[in-house]
Amino acid sequence: MTVERTSPQPGVVMLRLTGAAASASFSRDSMPVIAKAIDEVLNDTEVHALVITGEGRFFSAGADIDAFAASIEAGEAPALIRDLTGHLHPLLLRMRTSSTICVAAINGAAAGGGLGLALACDARVASTEARFAASYAGMGLSPDGGSTWLLPRLVGTQVARRFFFDNTIWSAKEAHEHGAVDYLVPAESLIDTAVGVAVAWSGWSEHVREATKHLLHVETDNDLATHLDHERTLIEAAGTTQAFEEGVAGFLARRRPKSD
Repeated sequence: MTVERTSPQPGVVMLRLTGAAASASFSRDSMPVIAKAIDEVLNDTEVHALVITGEGRFFSAGADIDAFAASIEAGEAPALIRDLTGHLHPLLLRMRTSSTICVAAINGAAAGGGLGLALACDARVASTEARFAASYAGMGLSPDGGSTWLLPRLVGTQVARRFFFDNTIWSAKEAHEHGAVDYLVPAESLIDTAVGVAVAWSGWSEHVREATKHLLHVETDNDLATHLDHERTLIEAAGTTQAFEEGVAGFLARRRPKSD
């Protein structure tokens, strides 16, 4: 079980969940390793984009069911769940609010908390071999991993409601049609496409990335008047940045007619 770190492009890091980190991501062994690896990327000022992918049949397949069974027998299931969500939930919030662009390259099954990990990313690129499942109801659990907050914002409340209560498994095509996946590609194109999205989206200034992610993150929590004030504050701050000066100069240079 490990998380492999590579840098396919300058400023871009790819984390590949392998072994148990992909097939049983949310255990007391795997979860801290995954959280530490992602945190290190988010805290690295030289990295502007993160691509997360898995191995073989699994992107991130949720909890270790054997550990769940053992925790039930030991009478400590609530403590185990508290430990796992104590790592996962703050991590997802950091991903959502970081200036780092996060892209999920979904190669296989994204289930349970692994579904939440994919949904928390800024973009999702899926192989045609990917599958998406909540899998909570079948084990007598209510959802976690932010999935009941994130999925309705992508696909609509009633589609999400059916997904959870029907205990559905979506194919990659179905997830794409519903809007849970942004790009659907053949398996052999998955990583190149995900890295391409990461490079393109992370090419903007840090303020643009962070402010845009933040505004989209809070837009459903604000009334329009509050959100307009929030936008005003952030765009005023953008007016002090070098990226704004360079952007205006570049726009004017492109607009000026060429001399004969």
